[in-house]
Amino acid sequence: MNLKNDSRFQHACCVPFFFDGDDHGILLIHGFTGCVSHMRPLGDALRERGYTVMGINLPGHATTEADMAETGWQEWLQAANQATAALKEKCETVMVCGLSMGGLLALLAAGEMEADACVPISTPMATQNKWLCLAGMVAPFYPRVAWPVQAARHESVDAAYDYGYAGFPTRSAAGLHRLIKLARRNLSAVRCPVLCVQSAADRTVWQGSADVIMQNVSSRCKQKLILQDAPHVATLSKELPVIVNAVDDWARKIVEPAGAKK
Repeated sequence: MNLKNDSRFQHACCVPFFFDGDDHGILLIHGFTGCVSHMRPLGDALRERGYTVMGINLPGHATTEADMAETGWQEWLQAANQATAALKEKCETVMVCGLSMGGLLALLAAGEMEADACVPISTPMATQNKWLCLAGMVAPFYPRVAWPVQAARHESVDAAYDYGYAGFPTRSAAGLHRLIKLARRNLSAVRCPVLCVQSAADRTVWQGSADVIMQNVSSRCKQKLILQDAPHVATLSKELPVIVNAVDDWARKIVEPAGAKK
C-alpha cells in the first residue's frame, strides 16, 4: 500500500461514475478504507431503473494508505456536500445514500445540504470495536492498523467489487470516531425521509445504531429495514436485491410528490 496509486484501484469498478438518467438523482458514498466499487452494483441496478446516479471516491481513498493519512473527516464531509450540491444543480430531487462511514456522511449531508431523502446503510452510531475512541491518543505510537485477515475473508461479499485498503492510518480512525460523534449529535438536523438499513449479522456496527438514528432524526417519514444475513458491506451481499428494491421504493416516495407539483 506504499506504492503510489495502487494498481488494484485502476479496475473499472473503482472509478467514480455518473449515470445520466431522469430528474431524480441518487448519490452513493462508500465507507472507511473502501472505494466506490462497494457501491457500484447498487449504482448499476438503480441506473437500470432510470435514476441519475453518482458514485464518488472520498479523498484519500482508492489510491494509497499514505494518501489517506493526508486527509481527514473534514475533507470527506466536504466531498459529500459538494457531490450533493452538484446533483441538486442537475436533478429535481436528490437522495443521499451511504455505506458505513458513507452513511454518516449521507446523514450529515442530508441535514446540511437539505437533501430530499437519505438512506444510511450499515451506519454506526457506535462500533463494536471499543478501542476506536482511543485512536487519536495511540496514533503517535501505533501509526497503522492492519485489518485482520480473517475479518476480511469470512464475509460473503462479491469479491469482484471488494476493493479497499488492507489497513488504515490510526489517525484516520480518529477521524471516523469524530464523524460518528458529529453525525449522532446532528441527527435532529435531518428532516427529509430516512430509510435506515442495518443487518442483524453485522459484526462491525453496534446493533443499536439503527434505533438511535430512527429515534433522533426529525423526519416525519422514516423506516427501518433489518436484513438478516448480510455482512457489514451489505451492498456486496446476497441481500443486494432487497436493498435495491427498498431504495427504489423509498425514492418513489419523493419522486411521486415532486411529479405531482409539476
